[in-house]
Amino acid sequence: MISRAKRIAVGVAVVVLVAVAIPLVLTPIYAIRGVHPVSTLMLWDEVTVRPVLRDWVPIDDVAPVLLHSVIMSEDGQFCRHHGVDWGELLAVVDQALDGEETRGASTITMQTVKNLFLWNDRSFVRKGLELPLAVYFDFVLPKRRIMEIYVNIAEWDTGVYGIEAASQHYFGKPASKLTAHEAALITVSLPAPDLRNPADPSPTMRRLARRVERLARSSGAYVGCVGKD
Repeated sequence: MISRAKRIAVGVAVVVLVAVAIPLVLTPIYAIRGVHPVSTLMLWDEVTVRPVLRDWVPIDDVAPVLLHSVIMSEDGQFCRHHGVDWGELLAVVDQALDGEETRGASTITMQTVKNLFLWNDRSFVRKGLELPLAVYFDFVLPKRRIMEIYVNIAEWDTGVYGIEAASQHYFGKPASKLTAHEAALITVSLPAPDLRNPADPSPTMRRLARRVERLARSSGAYVGCVGKD
């Protein structure tokens, strides 16, 4: 007879293998431009029958200033690292070891694999899975495709997924028509989409958006990887 402990261990091992196998199989499929991936949050909303607003849009139909704003606000080294910004990550670890308050070190690629394959919390288990998945994702997919997936699966308000739905939701226009100011406002809502409203920004949001606008204007080579193919 197999002991209960061994049965549990086998069950955990199977779950881990499946959790690892799914991203390994799906990532090459997501490299195909005609495939429109969905996030775990979207799937959960569908299962729980919550309203979902989403309209996939090709990256060519997103205002470049929005892409530039997202990179400069969320991950300035996006075009230069290979899925993980190790320098930024090590700096955060050093801060934590020194007992200091830490900032986020998630790259756009890390956020993308988290949204696609993992769950929302700050556990070391999730982060431990996120790092190798981000490196693998960056190895298989070009940067432009990673950005296309990211802006189409990010949650920009409760149940509002993707930049096209968000642009229509907040400004009543397609993502291709966003102005620099609108792009900055919608970008700074990303860290707290349930609390920040780009259509009715607080003074803090306006201040953050002005900074993002300045960064996007001078982004230069930092955003070169999301230019036209």
